[in-house]
Order: sequence, then C-alpha cells, then structure tokens
Amino acid sequence: MRPDTPAENVDHTAEAARLERTADLYPEDAEALLLRAAAHRELSGDRPSATALYDRLLTSAQELDDPYLVRALKASNLWEYGHEAEARAIIDGIRTASPRDPAPWVIVAESLESHDELEQAHETFTQAVHLLLADGTEPPRATHPLLFGRHRVRRMLGAAHDEWDALADTVHTLPITLDELHDPKRVWSLGSENPAELEAEIIRLRAELGAYREALSRPFPVAVLHWPAGELTELLSAYPTLAEEYPSYGDHLSAIEGALRELASSGTPNLGIVTGTVPSYEAFAASELASPSDATLLPQYATTLAARGRAVAWPPERSAACWCGSNQPYGECHGA
Repeated sequence: MRPDTPAENVDHTAEAARLERTADLYPEDAEALLLRAAAHRELSGDRPSATALYDRLLTSAQELDDPYLVRALKASNLWEYGHEAEARAIIDGIRTASPRDPAPWVIVAESLESHDELEQAHETFTQAVHLLLADGTEPPRATHPLLFGRHRVRRMLGAAHDEWDALADTVHTLPITLDELHDPKRVWSLGSENPAELEAEIIRLRAELGAYREALSRPFPVAVLHWPAGELTELLSAYPTLAEEYPSYGDHLSAIEGALRELASSGTPNLGIVTGTVPSYEAFAASELASPSDATLLPQYATTLAARGRAVAWPPERSAACWCGSNQPYGECHGA
C-alpha cells in the first residue's frame, strides 16, 4: 500500500494498524514498517498517534538505521498540529548533527518552507548542499531534491541564479524548466479566466506532481534475492539440495545482475535487491509450514522481505558501493 494513496481510496487507520501488527511480528524490520504506519496515521489526521510511533522508534533499545530521518519526520509532524517550539528544537538539533543522508535535510527544509520560513529553509538547503555535494562530481540521485528545493526557495526569495542553481538545472529532466516550475507568479495564473493559461498551468502542476510522487514514494519493488558469501555457504551446508539453485557464489552474483538487467531491458520499473539470512529464511519456511530445502520458497521469501521494507533499489549510483558487498564502486564491479 502506498502511503500517498488518497484517503478516499484506503482506510489509513486500518493500514497503519496492520503495519504496526507486522512490526510486532518482525522487530528487526520495525523501523521501516513503523515509519510507513506513521505516514498512514498522519494521512488519517491522527497526528498524535504518528508522533507516538516516532517516539516508539526513538526510545527503542534496537539501534535505528536512520535516527535522523525519524527525528525529521517527527519534527515535521509536530509542527503540523501546533507544537512549533518542539519542532524547531528538533530541526536545530538535526542541523547541528549534520547527518550525511540527504533525506532528513529535505524533510526539515521543506517543513520550514511550508510554514513560510523561507530564509531558514534556504539556509538549511544550502548547508546540506555544501555538506553532501563535492565540487566537480556528479550529484547522487538522492541529493537531487536538495538542489531542487534550494532552487525553488531561491526563486520565491527573488535571488539570482548561482552555481548550485545551474547544477540543479543540469540534473532536472522534465520538459518544463525549473524556472517555470518554481516561478512564484504561477500562483496568480490559477485565478486567470484565460483557458489557455489555465491549461498551461495544469500541465506544469502535473509535471511537478509526477516528479514529487516519484521521489516521495516508489511503488512496491520487484526484488531479487541475494545471499552474502557466508550465508550462502551456511545455507547450502544445511540444505544441500539448494545447490541446484546456487552452483557457486560467483554464479549467484552473476545471476542476480543478469536477471535485473533483463528485467530493466524489458521495461520493468523499480527493481531492488533483498539480502537473505539463514535464520530468517528458516523462520519464513516454518511460517509457511514448508521445508527450507523447497526451492519454490525462495522467490516468496524475497517478496516477503521486500514487503517488510528490506529492498535496496537497483541499480546503485556508479560511484556508490556495489550491492554485492565487495566495497568496490558499482561502476567498477557488477555495473562495469
């Protein structure tokens, strides 16, 4: 279920409750599941319950993958129902901590922007850009919202283009330019009685909404199962019949990359990789009342891991670490 599905098409309260129950069953995946549940709580209008879920994660004994993302989401949610002072304190703490992940920066900067704190939003976007982007290198895909958000706020402030705005223009791929999308005067055109002006504005809004939805929430991924070397050795030692599926570790890695490239060439969107472990797989087999040696369970296991938020998007950036765990850049490893 996509968290941005309109309320009239889904019972967000029921979906949140389902995700919370799933998190109780799979505590190792609680972070991803409870973040999705909190999004549904916010969309249902129950913002205090969403805050309770963020607090549940932040006070958990289990280490979070991205605690600053959880804090940023909590701050944004708090501000929406009147807790401005607490939200500002959390935002200040995130800016001081300077996380290396773009997502918390985008959330807190857009929160400031949505409450007309344009100068502070601009400062936040700019701080993140200087921290996360190196001069002369191609910006990773995850940092594009920072460049676009900074460009948008600067247009609203009437600031002249600088080198970061120029970089935002180069990574922008929609047919409508960023200057058009972020033109403050566009809001006035919505009151026009000229059908041509209104139609042009609708086209711009559709383009902007499409880009926002793509960045905000990707559809359910088509995921391929990856076993690290140690886990594959343990799996085949315990269940030798699975050797037909995995003749060697090298063949396993090649098969993953080959399958994903074939799916990509056929037009399948939103591909991903999930990493398996033997204990997790055995628990899944037990839940299905089946033997782990049954090879037909493997794709079902991969789908279950993806549904629990364990999929990593494929392909990685060429400069990012390869998905196989070699610590080499993807472009020099399986992306070569």
